[in-house]
Amino acid sequence: MKIAVFLPNWIGDVVMATPAVRALREHFVGAHIVGVMKPYVAGVVEGLPWFDSLVFLDSSGARENRWPGAAAKLRREGIDVAVLFPNSFRSALVACLGRCKRRIGYARYARSLLLTDALPPIRGRWGRLIPSPVIDAYNELVEPLDCPPPGHRMALATTNRDEAAADRVWEDAGLDRHSEVVCLNPGAAFGAAKHWPVEHFVRLAQDLIDRRGSGVLVLCGPSERELARQIATQARRPGVHSLANTPLSLGLTKACVRRADLLITTDSGPRHFAAAFDRPVVTLFGPTHIAWTETYYRRAVHMQKPVPCGPCQRRVCPLDHRCMKTLTAGEVYAAAVDLLTPAIRRSA
Repeated sequence: MKIAVFLPNWIGDVVMATPAVRALREHFVGAHIVGVMKPYVAGVVEGLPWFDSLVFLDSSGARENRWPGAAAKLRREGIDVAVLFPNSFRSALVACLGRCKRRIGYARYARSLLLTDALPPIRGRWGRLIPSPVIDAYNELVEPLDCPPPGHRMALATTNRDEAAADRVWEDAGLDRHSEVVCLNPGAAFGAAKHWPVEHFVRLAQDLIDRRGSGVLVLCGPSERELARQIATQARRPGVHSLANTPLSLGLTKACVRRADLLITTDSGPRHFAAAFDRPVVTLFGPTHIAWTETYYRRAVHMQKPVPCGPCQRRVCPLDHRCMKTLTAGEVYAAAVDLLTPAIRRSA
């Protein structure tokens, strides 16, 4: 049997799809599973043993990775079942043109006729989608294949190369000299509306250093180097470091989160790395509905200020960004301390 798994297009969503992908792998032990994905999310699943081969699908990339090339590769594979985590019309078209015999996905964006199993999304009055956990929706996609319930335990892995890169960061920054290391993740590919103010991150880093003696590492993606550099520079503390001048990769970010004592992050993809590695995490929400990305992780704290205009789901705030500005560094520090304090001491 050959199964094509079309992974989501966002880093965090790929992590939230891992329980369902693991369920497929465990249920179809002898199957050949092909991962179909955008090249930039491949680093998220690198190190996991679930895929036997990969097909890249990138509308703006190399010619062989565009939809006609990806469909041709799937035709050569002779796919029996395609599971489509993305809701896009293009993903269903590629599965159809790739002659995947059975195509399972949600009935959205006028693609129902391209699917053999078109599952209805959760809608309320007037047909609007109801904010509900994406991880549950992903799990439901494997139910037509009689997989056991996947559960909510997300999983990731790191490679030896990833860990070696993190070793160099820890050594260069002297992070081993600290009794605890807190990673700060200030970026958000979604848009500026998800950003927490730089001055708030600076104050938080200063509090972690001055009041706890923590080591602080500011994470970043390639487009967020300057943001990470500003936080580390403005903190004016030798214990605050950033990845701004480091060769970056998703693997390095995974390895840094895996060995940190706590992650404090905006609502962005690396937030889910913490849950996958069972590290505590504080997530700062602004314009987005928490319900969409709820993962039921027990060591997570969600922080969001109720405001009349939100959650608005806008990428850029048209007003004064009050949902993020009114969430103070002191409040986030208190939540961090609670997660960093062992349970036995909290209950004393």
